[in-house]
Amino acid sequence: MPVDKPGKHSKLRGVGRAAAALRRPPVALGRRIRRATHAEGAGESGLGKLIELHAVNSAGDMLITVALASTVFFSVPTGEARGRVALYLAVTMAPFAILAPVIGPLLDRIPHGRRAAMAAAMLARALLALTMSGAVATGGLELYPAALGVLVSSKAYGVVRSAVVPRLLPPRISLVKANSRVTLAGLLATGAAAPAGAGLHLLGEEWPLYGAFAVFLVGTFLSFSLDHKVDSAKGERPARLAPVSPVLPVPGVAAQQGAQQQAEQQQGPRPGLRTVGVSVLSALFANSALRGLSGFLTFFLAFLLREHPFHGMGAAVSLGLAGVAAGAGNALGTAIGAWLRARGPEVIIICVLFCALGVTLAAALLYGTVTVTAVAATAGIVQALGKLSLDALIQRDVPEEVRTSAFARSETLMQMSWVVGGALAMALPLIGRLGMAVAAAVVAAGVLTAVRGLLGAARRGTPHPRAA
Repeated sequence: MPVDKPGKHSKLRGVGRAAAALRRPPVALGRRIRRATHAEGAGESGLGKLIELHAVNSAGDMLITVALASTVFFSVPTGEARGRVALYLAVTMAPFAILAPVIGPLLDRIPHGRRAAMAAAMLARALLALTMSGAVATGGLELYPAALGVLVSSKAYGVVRSAVVPRLLPPRISLVKANSRVTLAGLLATGAAAPAGAGLHLLGEEWPLYGAFAVFLVGTFLSFSLDHKVDSAKGERPARLAPVSPVLPVPGVAAQQGAQQQAEQQQGPRPGLRTVGVSVLSALFANSALRGLSGFLTFFLAFLLREHPFHGMGAAVSLGLAGVAAGAGNALGTAIGAWLRARGPEVIIICVLFCALGVTLAAALLYGTVTVTAVAATAGIVQALGKLSLDALIQRDVPEEVRTSAFARSETLMQMSWVVGGALAMALPLIGRLGMAVAAAVVAAGVLTAVRGLLGAARRGTPHPRAA
């Protein structure tokens, strides 16, 4: 029989110890992440799993963004890139503008299938990422229908996620703090996925999409691991964004309508966003302006800094500086919102509106590296704080039976505002002062439509009466 050499076992033990040593850091990191996401009862309520799912979602979206940016934006001269992005907006955003208002009401009809809806949004993006991997190198027109599908699926996931968070709240965590955790997890995952996507891109233009396929496939399975109460619609009724218009009776259905009206009278009027006071509507107007500012700056600064980078910097460094400022601002705003715990949400929204207005006006008057970077950072801060404050107002003023529906519809409205802001940016010439002036005008629209109502609600100092 062959006899093992004396050193063979020691070598195997050495390899085993090395493998164990290499495995320890990621295992320890995973345990720390799990402790953070499951803290304060989030693990028992199911919120921790939603936080992890949102991190996976954000990482996958970033990988697709890296792949599309390399094809549509960075791979061609500025003029041609602007034409490609304009085409991208026309082919993807225009249909989305029609589809987005349908997403919220459609998802209201499937409250018992929210986990399936989130899994479907993940699986759709996984398959579309695989489809785009064959077209990303050429940048052909077939890329754009797939990109539209990714966009719609991403927004559908966002709407469902907003509706799900209130159902997974642990007793010790407020809705504002829960949303802060979810958002922060998404930001951290985005920050980690960006360099990973850049590294994959070095292997080939299609590799970030292969990575996105794998990430979204994981997200599909994680969606079904969410708590079963996500699919419960007990006590919920759909919220209305506007009063019901009177309709004339139609022969043959008058009796059916009369029975329905009689049932509604017995239950009381069906509550909607307009029945709970002006604070929620004013906050929606304000957040729409802030989200429009975000969409505008995303596209305008991307092309402006590529064509006219900051003084003494290259285009890549200028774009990186603006991107880091916006991301850091968003994270800081989320942290501030969790610390404030929505104390006086109306006052917070008023403050962020005037802060954004002041910074954009300063950039329009004194355009330069410092002011534009400050605009990017401020946009991130005010968007995060404004959204968290809106969540607090919906939790406070909207009756519980329609609160989930209200979150879904408000998210759809703000996504539409981002689309409008991006389209506005594409219509402007690449003049820095002009762009900052238009950004200030977007915020000023929010000030004019929202501040009066928010001030009135803040002066009263009490929640608006809830609908029956």
